[in-house]
Amino acid sequence: MNLAEICDNAKKGREYALLGNYDSSIVYYQGVIQQIQKHCQTLRDPALKVRWLQLRQELTEEYEQLKGIMGTLESFKSVRPAEVLPSKVEERPEDPAVWPPPIPAEHRNPVAAKRPNSAVKQQQKKDSSGLQHRGAGPGGRAQVNPKAAGARDTRGTRAKDDKGKKPDLQGDAEQKKFDGTGYDSDLVDSLERDIVSRNPNVHWDDIADLEDAKKLLREAVVLPMWMPDFFKGIRRPWKGVLMVGPPGTGKTMLAKAVATECGTTFFNVSSSTLSSKYRGESEKLVRLLFDMARFYAPTTIFIDEIDSICGRRGTSDEHEASRRVKSELLIQMDGVGGALENDDPSKMVMVLAATNFPWDIDEALRRRLEKRIYIPLPTALGRVELLKINLREVELAPDVDLDLIGGKIEGYSGADITNVCRDASMMAMRRRIQGLSPEEIRALSKDELQMPVTMEDFTLTVKKISKSVSAADLEKYEAWMAEFGSV
Repeated sequence: MNLAEICDNAKKGREYALLGNYDSSIVYYQGVIQQIQKHCQTLRDPALKVRWLQLRQELTEEYEQLKGIMGTLESFKSVRPAEVLPSKVEERPEDPAVWPPPIPAEHRNPVAAKRPNSAVKQQQKKDSSGLQHRGAGPGGRAQVNPKAAGARDTRGTRAKDDKGKKPDLQGDAEQKKFDGTGYDSDLVDSLERDIVSRNPNVHWDDIADLEDAKKLLREAVVLPMWMPDFFKGIRRPWKGVLMVGPPGTGKTMLAKAVATECGTTFFNVSSSTLSSKYRGESEKLVRLLFDMARFYAPTTIFIDEIDSICGRRGTSDEHEASRRVKSELLIQMDGVGGALENDDPSKMVMVLAATNFPWDIDEALRRRLEKRIYIPLPTALGRVELLKINLREVELAPDVDLDLIGGKIEGYSGADITNVCRDASMMAMRRRIQGLSPEEIRALSKDELQMPVTMEDFTLTVKKISKSVSAADLEKYEAWMAEFGSV
């Protein structure tokens, strides 16, 4: 047992408590108390053991005090502010016949100001919506109906917003907000801001080829939303889908298309999203992510490069914090699942994962990702279709033959083909500005740069841009899919 580590953790726990970071302080106190308990079991000297037990008792008392403070703070959060009751209209010592109750500025009538006081009172009754003047009281003063006065402040002015319109409560009701009670508000806000996307706006037509992958994803995610009565019991939706393939083949695009087509809330998660420098906070982020996903259900959680989050456990270079995050992720995924016997499939949480290194994924996570599909390089037809999609907004010369170009870029990934189209579309501009000074370039009009892309442009581009996936890599993917694939 490293005594320096015990002292350092105790010091950090007290420092965080003084700074008001009670969540982190509690974690350090728990760790120190457990470390001291283990250390006492190894001691032979009774006197030394007594001293360590006394220290453990002191830290336990401080820990209990921290829990009491946190409980008090939580009780403050749960207590709603008392409803503000309308104040009574302040009585004036003046005679009401001379000093009537004030009229809001927007309701003042310059004509009525010249009338007798009785006429002013009559006009005031018509103008004031919400104030009801009853018969005069003992002093001849007008009484105010407290129910109607709720629409005004203590001086009788109308409670409106800046524009004089009623607040729109319908939009607030439709857009529900996650209640982050029990979590750090900063963590909740960061997840809401950074990874919640309710419309990625990517459709099936935006993805060329990959018909088998689209068919399986429709069956796993979209169909349960359309036919909830059928996908129950043994036919319950898949709890997780793993997309395996070389880089740039469209795995992320497929996930976004799934979220768009079935109208689910889309969580785009990476390793940095679930990482924190504070002990115990990464596990909280994982748990918070799945709590939010269940709240916003139906939800699609897309974990890109999942091998960086959940690699094999038990390796020599594995850190303790990384192992805790993996364990929490596995526990939460077991609790997500598709629809059970009586669950509503439209409230499900689907976990989509993508990786370029499937052989590095933990075995337990591989089991939870029940469908494992291969996203291959585009076929000949797929390459031509990708060229058409990327060149939709580009003017092509009559000599451009997309079928011939598709044959030249065999073995290119979808990202490689996009780079070819981007570079070829800029070739005409490069020729136009060659030899011009900066002033002459700035003076060029937009029409002068809108020149069609020729076949020669594509030929030069293909010579410059090589494919990014090797034949050896493809063999590794095919071997892994032959052993663990689940199409």
